[in-house]
Amino acid sequence: MHGYALTVTIIHQSPLPAVEIRDVAVSDYILRHAGINPDRLAISDGAATSYTYAELRDAVRRLAGGLHKRGLSEGGCIGLMAPNMPEYAVVFHGVATAAGILTTINPTYGAEEVRFQLNDAGATMLITIPMFYEVAQKAIEGTGVTEIVVIGGAEGALSLDDIMGDPIDQIPVNPSEDVMVLPYSSGTTGLPKGVMLTHRNLVANVCQMEHVIVYADNNEVALAALPFFHIYGMQVLMNGVLANGGTVITMPRFDMVEALKLCQEQKVTRFFAVPPMVLGLAKAPIVDDFDLSSLVQIFCGAAPLGAELQEEASRRVGCQVVQGFGMTELSPVSHATPQGVNRPGTSGVAVSNVECRVVDPETGEDQDVGGRGELWVRGPMVMKGYLNNEEATAETIDGDGWLHTGDVAFLDEAGHYSIVDRLKELIKYNGFQVPPAELEALLITHPSVADVAVIGVRDEAAGELPKAFVVLSPGASLTLDEVQTFVGEHLVSYKQIRLLEMTDVIPKSA
Repeated sequence: MHGYALTVTIIHQSPLPAVEIRDVAVSDYILRHAGINPDRLAISDGAATSYTYAELRDAVRRLAGGLHKRGLSEGGCIGLMAPNMPEYAVVFHGVATAAGILTTINPTYGAEEVRFQLNDAGATMLITIPMFYEVAQKAIEGTGVTEIVVIGGAEGALSLDDIMGDPIDQIPVNPSEDVMVLPYSSGTTGLPKGVMLTHRNLVANVCQMEHVIVYADNNEVALAALPFFHIYGMQVLMNGVLANGGTVITMPRFDMVEALKLCQEQKVTRFFAVPPMVLGLAKAPIVDDFDLSSLVQIFCGAAPLGAELQEEASRRVGCQVVQGFGMTELSPVSHATPQGVNRPGTSGVAVSNVECRVVDPETGEDQDVGGRGELWVRGPMVMKGYLNNEEATAETIDGDGWLHTGDVAFLDEAGHYSIVDRLKELIKYNGFQVPPAELEALLITHPSVADVAVIGVRDEAAGELPKAFVVLSPGASLTLDEVQTFVGEHLVSYKQIRLLEMTDVIPKSA
């Protein structure tokens, strides 16, 4: 008799109580505090612009009415290219209320990158700010975009006020099927892919955070420096805080002194961060000049944070620093640290309604506590799929609904997960995904470059730094400055080479 190894499926359930996920459109859920606490400040830039919950809901409904009147039909797509500002929430939920789809665009993208996203998403309108109007005009050439709308107005362009209409209620949607937002995430191929997130995905993930970030009634203030175009800023921060009746203080870009000033002035209770910000809070001398006593929690995600740095920042600021893990494809949070059970260096436990497997990529065998493998996740927040890309969707989500994260993890005896490595080759720089293939394809076009390979090099502050190994063309020379200038002409700033090394040959297999 032949002996066959029996593979046993080991499914790890969330230790947190299951939550009820309401079957509603996202804006009806996120803006529910307009009916509970209408005069509470919802979102503000700490200076000129702010909305109470009632004002925000009113602006959202008027924008929805205006968009509907202008012919935005169910499933029509609008691009939004803007920094964090109170109007971001108006546009996001205005499009959602009109049953449209919003594709959120990195405002530091060049025209080529914006054009690719607008075309792929099928956008017919682009909403931006005066600073990016010129890029927007170039970007829409050769796309289906027929109108540019400028928040605050620009010469010869429609303003957001121009397209406001009579207020309307939510146009009916099928929450489980209808896509609401299309953020873009780089795949292993290097070209970004549209991640289709439904109304239900977004509502589910906000609900799933209930036992992880426990907001106090009506006095929470969150600092929003993490970009809203990115799923972390969009969902954990903007939507998560609004759904719980807190106040969101927006920052167009992160500046340590400005952030500390806002924390002190606005009595910020929640500081959402990425590892480089935590490094600054732990080590920058300027931190001592500010009163941060209002802070209840610093929540860090987007890249792993070392236990030592986590504890150092916690001691310095005088509040708990915790971690979470997520992906754009998971709307985004699958793991986070509940209050009072912090294990520094880990990403916390699986959030409510989430199942996990840890699967050895070599053998396909499920791992129990302590075993390393690829993290697989299943739950109501798993994306519908990648837009226009069934093949990539099938590679990421299997027939049983398990999303294969591409991250190597292990589970400890307390039920906490640690992310140790990436299966894929993507370089994680400050929480952004940098595809080496894209950089290699660009650098090889430089006249001084004969061959090139790009890898990620571990770095405490940034997570990983993109490093290029270059074989020079005969008689050529090349400096890091020249490489960075060249890359900067074509790609967004985070997709930049940080380290350069010359080599005689790039080793290759057959």
